[in-house]
Amino acid sequence: MTDAAGNALAEKGLPEMKGWLLKWTNYIKGYQRRWFVLSKGVLSYYRNQSEINHTCRGTISLHGALIHTVDSCTFVISNGGTQTFHIKAGTEVERQSWVTALELAKAKAIRAMESEEEEEEVTAQVVPSQEISSVVRDLTERLENMRTCYDLITKHGAALQRALNDLETNEEESLASRTKIVNERATLFRITSNAMINASNDYLHSAEAQGHKWSKMLHHEREQRQRLEEIVEQMAKQQSQMEQAAVMVRQNKQVQSNATSGAACSLVTSDEEMEFFDAEEHDFTGAGRSVESPDREQGTFILKMNKRRSSSEDQVEGHLEGSSSESDEQKRTIKMVQQVHLVSAPRVASGGQGDDDDVDKAVPAQSSKDSIYGRNWNPDLMKKRRSRVPDKPHYPLSLWGIMKNCIGKDLSKIPMPVNFNEPLSMLQRLVEDYEYSEILDYASTCQDECEQLAYLAAFTVSAYATTTNRTGKPFNPLLGETFECDRMDDYGWRCLAEQVSHHPPVAALHCESEKWQCWQEFSMTSKFRGKYVQVNPLGGVYVLFPDSGRRYSWNKVTTTVNNIIVGKLWVDQHGEMEIKGSQAAEGHKCVLNFVPYSYFSRDVQRLVKGVVINKKNEVKWVVRGTWDSKIEIAPVLKTSGSSSSPTYTTGDFKLAWRRRSAPPESEKFYNFTTLACQLNEEEEGVAPTDSRRRPDQRLMEQGAWDESNKEKLRLEEKQRTVRRQREAEAEKAAAEGRPYPAYEPMWFKREQEEGSEDFVYLFKNTYWEAKAAQDFEGCPEIF
Repeated sequence: MTDAAGNALAEKGLPEMKGWLLKWTNYIKGYQRRWFVLSKGVLSYYRNQSEINHTCRGTISLHGALIHTVDSCTFVISNGGTQTFHIKAGTEVERQSWVTALELAKAKAIRAMESEEEEEEVTAQVVPSQEISSVVRDLTERLENMRTCYDLITKHGAALQRALNDLETNEEESLASRTKIVNERATLFRITSNAMINASNDYLHSAEAQGHKWSKMLHHEREQRQRLEEIVEQMAKQQSQMEQAAVMVRQNKQVQSNATSGAACSLVTSDEEMEFFDAEEHDFTGAGRSVESPDREQGTFILKMNKRRSSSEDQVEGHLEGSSSESDEQKRTIKMVQQVHLVSAPRVASGGQGDDDDVDKAVPAQSSKDSIYGRNWNPDLMKKRRSRVPDKPHYPLSLWGIMKNCIGKDLSKIPMPVNFNEPLSMLQRLVEDYEYSEILDYASTCQDECEQLAYLAAFTVSAYATTTNRTGKPFNPLLGETFECDRMDDYGWRCLAEQVSHHPPVAALHCESEKWQCWQEFSMTSKFRGKYVQVNPLGGVYVLFPDSGRRYSWNKVTTTVNNIIVGKLWVDQHGEMEIKGSQAAEGHKCVLNFVPYSYFSRDVQRLVKGVVINKKNEVKWVVRGTWDSKIEIAPVLKTSGSSSSPTYTTGDFKLAWRRRSAPPESEKFYNFTTLACQLNEEEEGVAPTDSRRRPDQRLMEQGAWDESNKEKLRLEEKQRTVRRQREAEAEKAAAEGRPYPAYEPMWFKREQEEGSEDFVYLFKNTYWEAKAAQDFEGCPEIF
């Protein structure tokens, strides 16, 4: 199986490796023999060696990949969620040789990428006119050196020629003296010739270096110009469309729905075509209901769902297409589009007419000032915490002035000052997902899986509530950084998060309550597109209800920050979220559509719509609302119509979630909620790696932004130094033929997710015992 698996070569300092390995394809064909090639920081595979020159079956760039050993012969390579290779070697020695070569290639790819970014950063900071003058001055000096050497060569060459002539004709002087003169002239000629050669080499090297730099600058400038032209063109189209819409309004003409879908341009721009449609007019207050009909129309919306192909369809596909064995889970799903109609069932009046839209009457528990579910908090047991942070100082700084040279780059690679941050880390922002954990508490009491899923859908939407006016960027956690949040006294849960990987950046989180357990692995890809920044989350979120044995999982939707160039920053959430049940909830799912913001939509903005489907593929609950305000749910009593355009008759809508009011004057302190204000509050007994102990974040919270920027640079350079040291040790170990252990998180361990081929970071359940004993031995010194 391994014709060439052990031959690691070195070409231009980059490790290379080739050989036969087994790659997991799908459940039908299992592991298949493939030819793998590791070259220049990229792992590629082919069906056989003859395909190398024309057909590559798949690649993974190693600079942001995770490499994990499963057993003695199996290892997994993943680039953060979009692509994963499960590979099996023939022997343990062969597996170790491949893993070592991959780790070295990853380290070298990271160093190469950083050196290019540093060069680009230096180039971008130089004023073009100054750069031109410097280059011209340098090349002129080297040219003058060459001219001087040329004059000396001409002078000493003529003197050498005369000495040679005298050697033949002048008989007055002795032969020895004439030979001495020739040698002296020849030595001077040789010295000046060598000087000429050196000066020529210097000029050539300088010209080549400047040529490479100017070529990269020209390419970068061309890309910037192209993207800026696209941005200006998009803005011009939007202005034209807004002017046309304004004219129509003045003329009292209604915008046709087909013109809206065809000509209207959403503020959100994506690399891929948006697959969401503007919903038809729909008012939660019942304005769209028909008076004449006994059934009351609640609105119409477009719903998209994924249907998984059956095994027989996969087998047919495998016979028809030669590359079917390489298809992933995305290729085994079929997109289905439904136009859903909602109709509210008529009520039976008793004692007078009720309010059809009083959804608060259907709240599961009595309403309170803090939560619609009510809380049984004992003030004597609750810890006293702060309710705000210091006000945000005013340091005027242009975001566009910093980011205009970073169009097209990954947001995590852009060196941003703290002026655009908020005094919280990404680990702390993840903990904010559990601010409305009372929804999970209530969901744990639901006996019906579909009703439970409806409340769980409300909880997933509630995590986006604060993003409406939170435009600050959280601090990127350092490798090994942690954050604990023990709120058993009020919220009834405790949570631990840790930054478990740096390339790619991955955070792991575990939150537990008496009624449920939740864990997630968070990574992301982000791109700055000039007019907006788009963040695509990677990694899954999981929740388990131990009493019923039901488990659910989902992935987060896309976040876009708009108006980077001009105007007020604002955030939009858009995309499709599918909550899947497993274990005791196997076969149940909820599909949610986060509708993108549109100028021309007549519908409520920031809209969320969805349905809950049981294992028989029947819609049982409907979910509707907005991700910045509230979510309502209603049971489906009857289904009619066709499969492509079903009509659901629903019962009364219940208020499943409502956003709490913001603290007074919250706009002065980063638009924080009360929970957000308390996350970075100093606390005794936490781990030395806790985000509360991070000095640059603390300085920013206190208003010392200049000192915070300096401290931020120090911490980042310290992290780079530690990583380079590990890379050097890994290279040394590889040269000596011994394995080098990969970085291991302190409180999490990467294991295979139950019931799938994916690997996730799971909590070791050792942190809270270590905290009780105040035994944090082994924690890295990162601050």
